[in-house]
Formats: sequence, structure tokens, C-alpha cells
Amino acid sequence: MNGWMLTALIVAGVIALIVKRFLGEPLNARDLCLPPLVLVGLGVYSLTKVDVIDARDVMWLVAASLVGVALGAVRGTTTVLYTREGHLWQRYTVGTVLVWAFSLGVNFGVGYLASLGGMHPEARKMTLSIGAGLLGEMITVGLRALRTGHRFAPDKDDSPARRLLERR
Repeated sequence: MNGWMLTALIVAGVIALIVKRFLGEPLNARDLCLPPLVLVGLGVYSLTKVDVIDARDVMWLVAASLVGVALGAVRGTTTVLYTREGHLWQRYTVGTVLVWAFSLGVNFGVGYLASLGGMHPEARKMTLSIGAGLLGEMITVGLRALRTGHRFAPDKDDSPARRLLERR
């Protein structure tokens, strides 16, 4: 899969996630943790395929990731948590969308500074950048959810293996 196609799929997935969360959705641990961990993992893996990564690249990757985690954590404070149907739900607010927009601008700024600072363009990975932001959000929302004392929503696992086990 070429880079543009992967980028388009990731952007579409993030937009779908934002829309779902803006409308409100059950908060389950798997949906909270899996997207950021997968995106960070893909970003780190794709960095192993880059031919040249030097100390400047590593410095900018660490700095950009820390900024992403921090902005994601701020975004996580704007998410509304509530109980419905006996478990936690989450909903993005207008404030969440504003923080997303602000984060996008900051990330472009960091990317521009990284380019001026000599970072190799192929070392900038969108999956890592988006994953870092979602990781910060995951930490904040997860901690807030645990403090409520309410249950996370059950996983909505409807895999063929799960259905087979349920028939028995």
C-alpha cells in the first residue's frame, strides 16, 4: 500500500472516530486503548524502515511526541463522561474539537520547526503523530473514567470465534 493510500485511510479513520465520539459512544477499554497503541506501534515500526535517522531526527521525534501526548491529554479533559445503560459513555464537546484544531496547528508548527532544524522528511510519521495525541487522550480519559467508579462498557466483540463459543 502506498503512502498516500495509507495516509488517506488513517485520516478517514480518525475522522470517523471523531464523529462517533462527538455523537457519544460507550466507553470501553479496548476502543480507548487500541487505536493509540496501534498507531504508535505502526509509527515506530515505519521508522525502522527509514534509511537515515540521526540524532536530530530522534530529538524532533521525541519533542513532537511529547507535544502530541500533552495536547492529547488536554483534549481528554474536554471529553464528557457519563453513565448510561449501566456503564460509562463518552462524548466529545465543542471544546474537544477546538483542542483538535489547535493541536493540528501546533503539530504543523512543530513540523515546520523540525524541517528548519534539519529533520529528515521521511522520519516524520503521521501515524506516530496521531497516535501520540490519542495516547495522551487515552491516559487522561482512562484515569478520569477509573475515578468515576463506574464500569467501562463491555466489549462489542462479534467475531466469528466469539459467536461460535456463545452457541455452546
